[in-house]
Amino acid sequence: MLDFRAPPIDAARMRRAGRDLLSLALMDARNHSLRWLQAFEQSGRKATPELHAEADPPLWTLGHLGWYQEYWVGRNVQRHRGELCDPAAPRLASIEPGADGWYDGSLMPRPTRWAGELPDGGSVRQYLAATLDTTLELLEHAPDTDAALYFFRLALFHEDAHAEGLAVLSQQLGFDAGLWDAPAPLPQRPPLLFPATRARIGSEGPGFAYDNEGPAHEVALPEFEIDAQAVSWAQYTEFVEDGGYDEARWWHPDGWAWVQAGGRRSPRHVDRMRQGVLQQRFGRLAQVPLTQAALHLSWYEADAWCRWAGRRLPTEAEWEHAARAGGSRGFRWGQVWEWMAGRFRPYERFVPGPDAAHSQAGFDGRHRVLRGASFATRERLRHPCYRNYELPACDSQFTGFRSCAA
Repeated sequence: MLDFRAPPIDAARMRRAGRDLLSLALMDARNHSLRWLQAFEQSGRKATPELHAEADPPLWTLGHLGWYQEYWVGRNVQRHRGELCDPAAPRLASIEPGADGWYDGSLMPRPTRWAGELPDGGSVRQYLAATLDTTLELLEHAPDTDAALYFFRLALFHEDAHAEGLAVLSQQLGFDAGLWDAPAPLPQRPPLLFPATRARIGSEGPGFAYDNEGPAHEVALPEFEIDAQAVSWAQYTEFVEDGGYDEARWWHPDGWAWVQAGGRRSPRHVDRMRQGVLQQRFGRLAQVPLTQAALHLSWYEADAWCRWAGRRLPTEAEWEHAARAGGSRGFRWGQVWEWMAGRFRPYERFVPGPDAAHSQAGFDGRHRVLRGASFATRERLRHPCYRNYELPACDSQFTGFRSCAA
């Protein structure tokens, strides 16, 4: 099973994929997960207690992927109804009697996932294989409609998103699994000017969309100037060398408290910034090309750089409009997840999907929005409407930013 790889498919096409393409993608995603299981086993790395608050155990994550697919596809007797299904309706029993207790995130908060007794790697492999077999069999007989394929697509993208989470954990633990391409240097292009317009924002059919991407709506955008690419290490280094971490005036009050509490002098995983950036990359201290996008930056650091530079973070609407309309003009995204100015909130007339927890955990007024994708994001997950979110202090993810004229 480990030798199967599907060719890269862009997100727009994957969101409309029929049974045949979806079947190949589901097998590819599951094989990718199994490669991660093998990589963690071979690494022998163990998480330190301080990581327990911001990451899940690899075996829990991998077992959860099988559980999630089974919960929404194999056990869901209303799967044919798609987004109209009743998520509280009774389900079939799992093929693994202990699965709900082990892998249902709502029943097992993060701290208990490290302390609990989980099945071993061999058992997780068997569960992943069995749940995929069931999924593929059900997919073969499913109608080729958006409603009937909704949960198959949801399970696929859920697995792809967690694959990036495993890449983040491998960075935290310090080993290179070799399952992604390194971030590429970016040619520096001048900022782009977009005229005032009424922009269409959010996802609309046909095909799959996450609940927080809708409903699609128009937004009046004044003229704005936005960077053509994410802020590079060369640009961020200027802020550090100018004493950016020493002056409270550049920082949001909560950000300055975060800097002081952690004794921060540079971004996470960086050992040196003067005379070139040295950063820990998957267990190896590497000289980072200054033209690469700066990463492992919190929202506080992104906001502070913008204040120092006399610029600002983009709004979601500005970023999405530029991503959709600016590709032919040199707008590039996908090297790092990019922090937005605003907080993560539902669009007007938002309707939660069956997996309500996907969005509502972030609608607490504390989380900030991330847009785009990173070098570790699977190709079929990269979509200009995709809305990610994290707390503003988060710097463990592959996060960076771009700026707009103030």
